[in-house]
Amino acid sequence: MEARLNLFENRVVKKAMNPIVAAGKSLADAGVPQSTRELVVLRASQINGCGFCVDMHTKDAVHAGEDPTRLNMVAAWREAKVFTEAERAALELSEQGTRIADGAGGVPDEVWENAAKHYDEEQLAALVLSIALINAFNRVNVMVQQPAGDYQPGMLG
Repeated sequence: MEARLNLFENRVVKKAMNPIVAAGKSLADAGVPQSTRELVVLRASQINGCGFCVDMHTKDAVHAGEDPTRLNMVAAWREAKVFTEAERAALELSEQGTRIADGAGGVPDEVWENAAKHYDEEQLAALVLSIALINAFNRVNVMVQQPAGDYQPGMLG
């Protein structure tokens, strides 16, 4: 399978995506643990069917020391005993933020309030922005049919 566009060489894509990539990197110091950030973007990528992002974030998480068992359980996080209450709140926020079009009113108050029990305003902002950014990346990759499986941790800088 070949992508419909070469996202890594296309001038327009690079010009538009570089600031988005930089925005994502700027969220790393907001106090949300890297493992939680990876779980959140992995879950959104699973929902959106973005193989490239599932591959990338799974491998990045393992490279950063995440337990593969936990990564294997992300799609079934509600039944899995391997996540903290804070991680569960972040995963629920990720699901609801990714599935906005599936229900009226956006993210339910109880989901937001549960996340707010575990994260301060800066951390909530970082989670919201991480979810929004990964959804943008997912949509680009899915639309161009970006192949998955060849990603190596760190290869995109």
